[in-house]
Amino acid sequence: MLARGPCDLLVFAAMRTIRSRLLLLAMLGLPAAPGLGDDGDLRAQVRGALEKATAYMRSISTEGGFLWKYSLDLKTRAGEGKATATQIWIQPPGTPSVGMAFLRAYEVTKDAHYLDAAQAAADALARGQLESGGWGYSIDFDPNNQRTYLRTDKGKLSADQLAKRRNITTFDDNNTQSATRFLLAVADASKGSDEKAGDRDTRIREALDYGLKKMLEAQHPNGAWPQGWDGQPHKADECPVIKARYPESYPREHPKRSYYTHYTLNDNTQHDCIETMLDAYHRTGKPEYLAAAKKGGDFLILAQMPEPQPAWAQQYNFQMEPAWARAFEPPAITGNESVGAMRILMNLYIETGDEKFLQPLPAAIAWFKRSTIAPGKWARYYELKTNKQVFGDRDGKIHYRFEDISDERQKHYSWSGDYGVEKTIAFYEKLKRDGRETFLKARQARKKKSSARSLAPAVKEIIAALDSQSRWVTKGHVERRNWEFDGRVETDVFIRNVRRLCDYLEATGR
Repeated sequence: MLARGPCDLLVFAAMRTIRSRLLLLAMLGLPAAPGLGDDGDLRAQVRGALEKATAYMRSISTEGGFLWKYSLDLKTRAGEGKATATQIWIQPPGTPSVGMAFLRAYEVTKDAHYLDAAQAAADALARGQLESGGWGYSIDFDPNNQRTYLRTDKGKLSADQLAKRRNITTFDDNNTQSATRFLLAVADASKGSDEKAGDRDTRIREALDYGLKKMLEAQHPNGAWPQGWDGQPHKADECPVIKARYPESYPREHPKRSYYTHYTLNDNTQHDCIETMLDAYHRTGKPEYLAAAKKGGDFLILAQMPEPQPAWAQQYNFQMEPAWARAFEPPAITGNESVGAMRILMNLYIETGDEKFLQPLPAAIAWFKRSTIAPGKWARYYELKTNKQVFGDRDGKIHYRFEDISDERQKHYSWSGDYGVEKTIAFYEKLKRDGRETFLKARQARKKKSSARSLAPAVKEIIAALDSQSRWVTKGHVERRNWEFDGRVETDVFIRNVRRLCDYLEATGR
């Protein structure tokens, strides 16, 4: 047997197993050969899974748009409520959210099929845009079931027809905001694409321009957006720019009046509106959108309640007093939406460097620290001034014990939680300690790609879960109001899986 030097021994040892052979090649900076366990096969599988899953989702779309849930035979469909085959949903994870998943696939693959899917979803939104500039919860493409006043209906309807049509732009639940941000993203991605300003492209861009213009008009003089807007100009004398205050008295039972014009923080409405304006500013460079975002921050500063509860209410009337919304949403200080207010104020500080956006936070943090109902847990509603936890129900009354409200409201509303309070306080303390510039640099560094190795196990599971019809099927029974499913296809699962697959492709440079 010939004597071996150190290099010979290293090569001999490396040839013993495929794994060690790959390790040697990596050490020497050489590419791995096909079939030796490199990630080439997995990348191909990821791209194949993306293509098949997207093709299936497009096959069940309605005019390019989507709902939330589909039974496997497609006979039962739902958004937040039961839907028909001619309807699509706006509220996440509806059409804009699915469209953003398509755009993510286009971003990492540059495959025009994904851009086409995103443009089809955007076109569905454009065709369903309201005359007031935004969107409600759903769009119905059935010509015999038109109940909304669309932008494209202008000048075509009689007074009697208009009286029967709904025209309320909805900012609650991230409806109009998510649709607008998706159109902004599609317009960006479509620049320089093969499509040469065809009818679809024109519809999308017109809808975007109109929607942004109307969203600026929907903002009140004090910077707030309402929960819903009918497209009519605001009357400055009806909504003065004043600080929030406690009402001298307020109805202890629901007054059964409309609340859609209220200044609304519910479901982080103001947060989402401000983020939309910031997104519009970043993508277009137009200063009016940054001005609107800053004005939205000015409203949140005004809306902070005075002591002894320097946090935020869920909604305010034009006198800047906490007010009733739905029958189970009384005038109160909210532990949930106050966190969203704090977060967006910090975002505005990071964006602008203006210290005024941080000034409300120390008092709010002090209130949170003294208002826990259990370790790491806060109430959704605190009674005005007393700071007692309160609950609501469909009877329109204020309750002080959880067991006194109906079983339906106990199960289907958030009455307490951590609400991200501790993380938000920690974020504020770190921001103050390290400074804005340090944070901006760290945020840029966090944009680095994820590790392909860390993503691979989850990616393999996602690919394996795709069934023979290229669906990700959610099993188990779910029932709500007037619909129920057993096995089903869910858009939020599709979105989550597509994002993870795209993260892997990005991490592997493909």
